[in-house]
Amino acid sequence: MIKTGAQHIASLQDGREIYLDGQRVADATVHPAYRGAVASVGQMFDFQSAPGNRELMTFDTGAGHRANRIWELPKSYEELKRRRAGLEAWTELHAGFLGRAPDHVASCISGMYMGLDVFEAYNPARAKALADYYAYARDNDLYLTYVIINPQADRSKSAAQQADPYLSAGVVDQDAEGITVRGAKMLATGGIMANEVFVTCIQPLQPGDERYAVSFAIPMNARGLKILSRKSYEASSQSVFDNPLSSRFDENDAVLYFDDVKVPWDRVFVVDSIEMTSKQFNATPAHVYQNYQAQIRLSVKVRFLLGLAHRIAAINGVANFPQVREMLGVLAAEGAMVDALVAAMEAKGYHHGPYFVPDRHTLYAAQVLTQPLYGKILNTLRELAGGGMIMLPSSVQDFSNPEVARLIGKTQQSPAASAIDKVKFYKLAWDAVGSEFASRHAQYEMFYAGAGFVTKGHSFRTYDWGKAEALVKNIIDSYDLADELPGVSLAAG
Repeated sequence: MIKTGAQHIASLQDGREIYLDGQRVADATVHPAYRGAVASVGQMFDFQSAPGNRELMTFDTGAGHRANRIWELPKSYEELKRRRAGLEAWTELHAGFLGRAPDHVASCISGMYMGLDVFEAYNPARAKALADYYAYARDNDLYLTYVIINPQADRSKSAAQQADPYLSAGVVDQDAEGITVRGAKMLATGGIMANEVFVTCIQPLQPGDERYAVSFAIPMNARGLKILSRKSYEASSQSVFDNPLSSRFDENDAVLYFDDVKVPWDRVFVVDSIEMTSKQFNATPAHVYQNYQAQIRLSVKVRFLLGLAHRIAAINGVANFPQVREMLGVLAAEGAMVDALVAAMEAKGYHHGPYFVPDRHTLYAAQVLTQPLYGKILNTLRELAGGGMIMLPSSVQDFSNPEVARLIGKTQQSPAASAIDKVKFYKLAWDAVGSEFASRHAQYEMFYAGAGFVTKGHSFRTYDWGKAEALVKNIIDSYDLADELPGVSLAAG
């Protein structure tokens, strides 16, 4: 099944239990806090289902139908690159501002499927549940989010050591039908617009935390599942002209509370196994495959920000200033680095069984180098813009007053744009750099892959230190102190 936008939006009208500002939201697809983002996701599904995008966005599953490339399991370097082209085209629709668009968690589940042998060694029944779920999600064109982090609470204590043993989502009961889960998980980014949620824990668990060592997937309207939405930036950004990003791409984040939610066994992939909860990410291609998608998204987003920078220079008439060209040159180099790292992790990819997956260390190196990069680019944009992003009309309604509109035309001058076009552009730039929506994105890009010490640890563990030290040994072994002092007896130190 290749869904259209209308079909996806209709699928969200399922009675899910969303809470915002103390009230239950009856229908997120029409609510002013969410409808713009929901419509944007609908446009993504329209794009994938357009006949002209069939080869770009879909692949033959081998089961008599086609599916979105987000579910593709490449078996060669060329197939991996072809999948990336589809993901890039999809990401360009939102310029990378939907951090948890459908391609992210689909990449995670697909990566786990590539490592199905790890699940089979753990438990054949749970492996079958995963394999069946991969096919189900793929064939029904599901949009998945995930919650893989426990509430922060007291970070000095394990999940089991918290004052409330069911603060973090854990198994309350097991029976012939499945497991019952109680507690909270975060952050359900995009959950308002997703069909289902994948629930597990990516954080290290300790002995005694077995009840939290689970992995399963359920619909967002599952009985007992409560979606606690954060503040909606879209709700206060109803004008697209004034807030072109936050009015359409505020994917939202939410805490999910599981109020004794029943999960059937055919949806359970791991239970009561701390070891397997870790292995599902690290012993399969899942962690690499999902973060490879995130780097593709980031490369598009950085390209968008560089476009803003170049346009700011033109709007302000400073594009030929040597110091500005120097700043733009640095940005261009940084953007090229992000693109090159994506290409390198593909070119250095390897086979995991029959599947061709990106190089693990290059992926982790990219995360280490790009985590601080986003904030640096935003600061460069601020420096280039000066007061331009602040000295703007209060709202689009200012243009409805002839006298105010005349003054706007006089004061918003630019050698490269009309007053209206300058205001329109700088409204976009501010929404990307300085608005509350933009601030959330700065925080997201810092931590979506984990804290800095986590990504640096991944890089440390996966680098080929032996190969590097072999070079050092080869050089050291090529000379000796005795060569410098022939005939001199040297005592061992």
